[in-house]
Amino acid sequence: MHIRGKIINDPVYGFLRFPEEELLQIINHPYFQRLRNIKQMGMAQLVYPGAVHTRFHHSLGACHLMGKALDELKAKGLEVSKQEYTAARIAILLHDVGHAPFSHALEHTLIEGVSHEDISKLIMQQMNTEMGGKLSDAIEIFNSSYPKQYLHQLVSSQLDVDRMDYLNRDSFYTGVSEGVIGYDRILQMLTVNDGRLMVEEKGVHSVEKFIIARRLMYWQVYLHKTVLSAEILLINILKRAKELAEKGVELFTTPAFRFFLYNNLNASSFAENEELLSLYCQLDDNDIMTSIKVWRNNEDRILSNLCKMITERRLYKVVLSTANPEELYEQKKKELQEKHNIPDEEIGYYLSTGFTSNNTYNINDEKIQIAMKDGAVRDISEIDNPVVNQALAKPVHKNYICYIS
Repeated sequence: MHIRGKIINDPVYGFLRFPEEELLQIINHPYFQRLRNIKQMGMAQLVYPGAVHTRFHHSLGACHLMGKALDELKAKGLEVSKQEYTAARIAILLHDVGHAPFSHALEHTLIEGVSHEDISKLIMQQMNTEMGGKLSDAIEIFNSSYPKQYLHQLVSSQLDVDRMDYLNRDSFYTGVSEGVIGYDRILQMLTVNDGRLMVEEKGVHSVEKFIIARRLMYWQVYLHKTVLSAEILLINILKRAKELAEKGVELFTTPAFRFFLYNNLNASSFAENEELLSLYCQLDDNDIMTSIKVWRNNEDRILSNLCKMITERRLYKVVLSTANPEELYEQKKKELQEKHNIPDEEIGYYLSTGFTSNNTYNINDEKIQIAMKDGAVRDISEIDNPVVNQALAKPVHKNYICYIS
């Protein structure tokens, strides 16, 4: 059966075209459709009410930018076959397919030591089997084993179309204009030199703005202290539910969520249990939120309290500081125990410390390289009068302490 191409209207870029039959097959697959129910920005909607866009939106947008990037490179004489063009679009379309509900909270709480990238690979392999090997090149591009390295760099590097889309899209939906980047100019300035992705010298300032926009979005949106507070609260809810499940307490859950809550799973679990991937792909934000709504009335006081806090938006208070929060922790612990009569073994649910960091540009990672007019190749942090200098490249660490009021 021949499937006709599709045009999708996107509020960020306008019309997105998907003429490739393989891409439509993937978009219509239940594993990909699941992304409609996973919010791109987790709990950020509690701070920015417009941030309710999904991983589905983002994946389509990144795929659109991949097509634009490859069109530019082809216009500059680079040979990209039709198969490679489609494979690179598939690789970016599926780069987030393994994301857990609420993006990162579930990823580290219910399954030990498994990243969403690992699960994305497993899903891609299973879909490849179902589609008779049509995803083989895309998987190689995703894994960085395909001979043309620049295709992988477009999927995953410090200047990839994934970052370009999420900065643009997240700033659009949050209303935080600092994240707006000149993605179209950056795409037009891309070039390939010696098999590697680079930016022409005249595109330097657009790339610098892209890096600064990323830093501002991290502090203003992704690591906003209230967003951080909501995510820690969600993690604590799942942690408490897991503790109760391990004690054999019967909790309301959806069938798929139940399996992850009542079993100790790790990286090898997916290899040992073929049905696990299918169960994982039934999980989305709705499973978690439905359970949380019911747990508000649970007999366990801690679980009930935490679930009421998140549904009523009574979040932890958060203090960010570069100083060590130990002294403040002891002071808050004493205050909370006096005010709420919380025993030592329960205090971790109402008071915790940790650190958050933002790596704007990692000079130790795969660098953003600039193809200079004189034929030289330089890292963006080494050009004349660099905005992205050593200071901006250093990761910023901030300690936090969060507590109930």
